[in-house]
Amino acid sequence: MNSLQADSTTDKNNKVEKPKSRRRIAREFVVQGLYQWKVTGESANFIEQQLRESPEFVHVDEKHFSKTLQGAIENFELLNTHIQPCLDRALHELSPVEFAVLLLGAYELLYHPEIPYKAIINEAIELARTYGGIDGHKYVNGVLDKLAIKQRAVEIAAQKLEKKQPLV
Repeated sequence: MNSLQADSTTDKNNKVEKPKSRRRIAREFVVQGLYQWKVTGESANFIEQQLRESPEFVHVDEKHFSKTLQGAIENFELLNTHIQPCLDRALHELSPVEFAVLLLGAYELLYHPEIPYKAIINEAIELARTYGGIDGHKYVNGVLDKLAIKQRAVEIAAQKLEKKQPLV
């Protein structure tokens, strides 16, 4: 993964992008770690230690990174039971990038209720768009939308009610 810097950058249309948050950079490292776990089968501790050696790691929200990487790997079987009904094929058949992004998104949806579901899905879409295949972000969006409906039904219903409330 290149370009994990927290400095502002210029995109392909020469627009200045705002710097990445520490949480965004943590998610990028988590995706890299989950990718590595899928491909190599190494332990979460080994992968975490390797990623911490990266010079860009100084920009990471370390608590979120560690908790999310360790939690996603430790709870893989449970996460898989939640993700699988939302997929059109087995989770292990997905590309390693889509696998990693979906595992991260599912973990955050289930274990981080303090993070709005829309933020989780948007972050996952951006990660898939940046590191995944051409239309991988669309697939990630569809899967996480289905999962959010199941896991965050109360939050979604509350947002729909807020939209219907007339302004006083």
